[in-house]
Amino acid sequence: MKGIRSLPPFSRHSLCFNSFWIQLSQSLCIDIYFGLCPISTRPERRVQHFKMRKVDLCLSSEGAEVILATSSDEKHPPENMIDGNPETFWTTTGMFPQEFIICFHKHVRIERLVIQSYFVQTLRIEKSTSKEPVDFEQWIERDLVHTEGQLQNEEIMARDGHATYLRFIIMSAFDHFASVHSISAEGTALSNLS
Repeated sequence: MKGIRSLPPFSRHSLCFNSFWIQLSQSLCIDIYFGLCPISTRPERRVQHFKMRKVDLCLSSEGAEVILATSSDEKHPPENMIDGNPETFWTTTGMFPQEFIICFHKHVRIERLVIQSYFVQTLRIEKSTSKEPVDFEQWIERDLVHTEGQLQNEEIMARDGHATYLRFIIMSAFDHFASVHSISAEGTALSNLS
């Protein structure tokens, strides 16, 4: 039959399978479809997929807050650990254990923790999924390596990282004082606390 031709390459992917064109004239083409593309006058429903983005959940700019710290110095307050500035830090007094609690104000899933500190020897991390800072369970405990003249950079790949609060307990230190420069928790926010 004269006038039947195959689809031009540039439009093959835009039409349904089992389709061919019948050219009636130089300027008019008709598509014929065989049952695989149902005709519908209703608008197509578009499914939207919301991608959860991984962020540093411990940043104050993401809503995190240090709600408790056992020691505080005016020049080096606990908020310095979550301000995103590597030049600022929180320092302890001369007794151990020392601790601080970070509140996320939401339910989060933590996949990776990075703690930058100085003179921290043994660190315990507890987590809670409660709406209040209660019912903490021990999650991670690490003995850190002393690094003379440079920050300790402890990276932890987290398992079962669902939390609303994290409690960090410095059990012991390599000196009379220790400092925490930043706490980074890579993960996703799951829902707000209600």
